[in-house]
Amino acid sequence: MRPREQLITTHQLYGATVRVFTTVAEEPSRGVIFAVHGFRGDHHGLARIVEHLQHYTVIVPDLPGFGASTSMSELEHGVEGYAQFLQALGNELRLDAKVHLLGHSFGSIVAAKLATMRPFASLLLLNPISELALDSSQALLAKITSGYYEVCAKLPAAIAEPLLRSRLFSDAMSMVMTKSKDRQMRAYVREQHRRYFGGFHSTSTLAESYHASISSTVGHYSPAISLPTLMIGGMQDELGTEQTQEELRSSFGQARLVMLERVGHLIHYEKAPETAGEIDTFLRSLGNQRQAA
Repeated sequence: MRPREQLITTHQLYGATVRVFTTVAEEPSRGVIFAVHGFRGDHHGLARIVEHLQHYTVIVPDLPGFGASTSMSELEHGVEGYAQFLQALGNELRLDAKVHLLGHSFGSIVAAKLATMRPFASLLLLNPISELALDSSQALLAKITSGYYEVCAKLPAAIAEPLLRSRLFSDAMSMVMTKSKDRQMRAYVREQHRRYFGGFHSTSTLAESYHASISSTVGHYSPAISLPTLMIGGMQDELGTEQTQEELRSSFGQARLVMLERVGHLIHYEKAPETAGEIDTFLRSLGNQRQAA
């Protein structure tokens, strides 16, 4: 695939300096996607999806407190705070109702909240959070991780940050979450997490965001969403089983659910071509419906 033009803009919002990464569509353009990455990630996490959406302009901000963006001083780093931030950013970017909204993992919750605040053409949710982490099969791990983040937030940064950025912590997460048996893919995921998993701005921001990520689901907002919605999940995702994903799907006004096999919570890495293909098919079908009407 040919590399596409990427634009980087800087915005000052709610006390944060935020970087926004826009990858320009190849012609003919099929539309614009505004994307929200997941917890502890940044725009790099969605890079393989963006790469395979060649005919879409994809706008991905590094959320405040992660990647190249600093933390907010005026809002909390939770679902409500991030949605309010993205609302303001959308206004600065002059996003109109023709734009499609995408969210991955924790970003799926933020995107769902944002979809109740401003108009979009559709909602695209990758590994949507369909059950509370503390109620899932990963409840014990979630409790341990939450305690770990809370303790680190109280420690001096010189002690806490090396702990939270440790390769051991990152590699353990990669080992648990990667489902592919392909050695090259497993190595790729491990390297991505090693490179970007430690890109948080402060331990307090990290603790705030993690608490938010395990305290709500997309289902808190879905009944108020009437947008055409595409949900793409993984059959081996401990944070969203097929049953809870189907229950979530039925709570939307109009939603389609696709469950990919042999993958868990990392479809943005392990199943990027398939995920991008499902997104393109869904968005083109919406365009055909509008033309027919």
